[in-house]
Amino acid sequence: MKRTALAGAFAAAFSTVITLSSVASADVTIYRGGSRWAVLEDDGDVYINGSRAGQVDSDGDVYINGSRVGQVESDGDLYRGGSRIGQIESDGDLYLSGSRVGQIESDGDVYVRGSRWGSANNCCSGYASLRRLAAVLVFFSGGAFH
Repeated sequence: MKRTALAGAFAAAFSTVITLSSVASADVTIYRGGSRWAVLEDDGDVYINGSRAGQVDSDGDVYINGSRVGQVESDGDLYRGGSRIGQIESDGDLYLSGSRVGQIESDGDVYVRGSRWGSANNCCSGYASLRRLAAVLVFFSGGAFH
């Protein structure tokens, strides 16, 4: 009987470790110039160079310093301060002010104006993750995508 209880406890602990590993692996790490630049955590928190910079909610709202600064809608339209500034398409093409400024490839490689800008690990398995990555690039990169 004790052996069964011990085996059950071990199975539960192992399941918890596996679950925590899969949750942690959902974070998107963004590299720029070979170094880690940003992390988009599964809960939406955005860290730039190790410091919390804001949040991208699952509904697309973007916050910096606690204030809502923009949104990425479910159709990919990007808004800053209530005005439409661009779009991220399902194929990864990123448009701002009507011009194609970059692309996020399915493997996570990020291009700006035809040159490789960086890469994102654990990204782009679906349109929702692509939209959230685009929000980080547009709202937290300091103008690289404008």
